[in-house]
Amino acid sequence: MPLRTFLQAKIHRATLTGACLDYEGSISVCPELLKVSGIMPFEQVDVYNLDNGNRLTTYAIHGEPGEIRLNGAAAHKGSPGQKVIIAAYCQLTNQEQQEHVPSVVLVDEANKAKGQ
Repeated sequence: MPLRTFLQAKIHRATLTGACLDYEGSISVCPELLKVSGIMPFEQVDVYNLDNGNRLTTYAIHGEPGEIRLNGAAAHKGSPGQKVIIAAYCQLTNQEQQEHVPSVVLVDEANKAKGQ
C-alpha cells in the first residue's frame, strides 16, 4: 500500500525576528510554538516566505520565546519583520488518512499562538 504525503503541522504567519548567517543552519522557533504545533526539534520543515515568495527546506530547533530566526544559508531567504509559514509533513497509509487532522497554529504579531 503506497504512502501519501499530508500536512502534519503548520505555524501560520509567524514574523521573522532575525536572520543569522553565522550559524550552521536551521530555523530557530519559539519553544511554545513548537509545543502547540507538535513540530519536534530537528524535524524537517518547509519555510514559505509570504513577503518575497522564497521557499526552503531545513529543520526546526528550539529558539528563544517569541523567536523565529533563519540560520545559516537560510538567512539569505528572509529578513526580520517578514511573515513566514512553517510546515511539517507526514506520510500516511490509506487507513491513517481517514482520521488524520493536521495541527494549524495561527500566530499573532508577537509570535504567540492565537487562542492559547
